[in-house]
Amino acid sequence: MALINAGAVIVDKPHLNILYQDEYIVAVDKPAGLFVHRSFMDKDEIYFALQLIRDQIGQYVYPLHRLDRPTSGVLLFALTQDVARLMGQAFSDRKIDKTYYALTRGHLLNSGLIDYPLKEKLDELGDKNVSRDKEPQSAQTHYQSVAVATLPIALGKFSSVRYSLIKCQPHTGRRHQIRRHLAHLRHPIIGDINYGDNKQNPFFGDYFGFKRLMLIAKSISFIHPVSGLNISINAEFDAQWQQVFTEFNWQSEEFK
Repeated sequence: MALINAGAVIVDKPHLNILYQDEYIVAVDKPAGLFVHRSFMDKDEIYFALQLIRDQIGQYVYPLHRLDRPTSGVLLFALTQDVARLMGQAFSDRKIDKTYYALTRGHLLNSGLIDYPLKEKLDELGDKNVSRDKEPQSAQTHYQSVAVATLPIALGKFSSVRYSLIKCQPHTGRRHQIRRHLAHLRHPIIGDINYGDNKQNPFFGDYFGFKRLMLIAKSISFIHPVSGLNISINAEFDAQWQQVFTEFNWQSEEFK
């Protein structure tokens, strides 16, 4: 799987790593920087996860959920309309369990539930006819601190740079929910150009040699709509994540 800076146009055609496939569902490991499908924001893009996986397996696919362009990890597609409808209902009924990992600014300790309503995020073009006066929507994310690290390097008014690895399990599916919730706790995700830290982000890019949103959709679990089996699909931390883990002396196999 190609590693892509999230802000760059993808020139070389990526090959998506298939994490799971049967006759009804396929799951891929979406790299950071790749759109799921065409949108009003992608006029310069030529590759999209939907078209790539369709071409790889030679079959039409139905996207079941979305991942933001800069977010990497598990992305699900249905292979039939009926399964797409059943899985769509499972998402609506909150019967799909999703786990993310985020690298954040500062030492965020312990665990808890972020119960903080979010105003709906709208596209300037795609949602131009949608009312801007809607009330904030309920949004809940459970978080757990799994590791912290410190670099003894002064940045701004601080004598060191601190990071946390946070496990997140969203109970609702609002746009940018995890990104906005962690920013609400004043521990924004590293590399987040919308809600992040304008000192930490450039420092991280210079120190590690890459720029991206440090958020991965690590796993997704659900009851298969046809077989009734429990399905759990996991993505691996890619080379850039592994570079961070090596620097901080973290062992990636501990983070499941």
